[in-house]
Amino acid sequence: MKKAFIFDLDGTIVDSVGAIAACANDCLAEKGLKPQPVEAYKYFAGDGQYELIKRALRAAGDEELRCYDEVMARYIELFKDRCHVGCMPYDGVKETLQVLKDKGMFLAVLSNKAHANSIKVVEAVYGKGFFDYIQGQMDSINRKPSPDGAFLVMEKLKVSREECVYVGDTSVDMKTGKAAGIFTVGVTWGFRTRDELVENHADAVIDRPEELLKYIETARKD
Repeated sequence: MKKAFIFDLDGTIVDSVGAIAACANDCLAEKGLKPQPVEAYKYFAGDGQYELIKRALRAAGDEELRCYDEVMARYIELFKDRCHVGCMPYDGVKETLQVLKDKGMFLAVLSNKAHANSIKVVEAVYGKGFFDYIQGQMDSINRKPSPDGAFLVMEKLKVSREECVYVGDTSVDMKTGKAAGIFTVGVTWGFRTRDELVENHADAVIDRPEELLKYIETARKD
């Protein structure tokens, strides 16, 4: 019997690519660089904001990252205020999460988004207190795919790896779950492809949020 579900944030429980792209593209434009397509940010994101900006700059033509320091500082400034703008849950996700709560499951978020921004986005979309624990990126915790954040979440919830399901949409998430020894479910409605999830050894891959419910009693491969 599972006791807890740990979720990635961007691309898993929240469609946030528009907010990410809007802030980053404004920063690029301020430096005279070409804004990038919103879809491109599904691949720029996933490894934290510092890697995101490096990828966006290279795609915009700044291969040497000459503008990195200025753009990074500006992105942090803008995103602090606008990280939640336009963010929304994916279809069926909030309803499925509520069913999990009703069945007594702990719900947690583990993200490579900055900690304060993670809380802001989650609470804007789901309300304060909906999740039992939210852990964003902090200097004191190695970012995913390190399992450190997952271990911290399990410690806070007082659950074992065998009692958890880890849910995410990218290779980073699959590697995180595997490194932590948690049964790992990849979702196809997010930022990356089914192939990426399979190639990174997801224990299961689902296309609809309600499919998560079958992993409460016993985690099994499809």
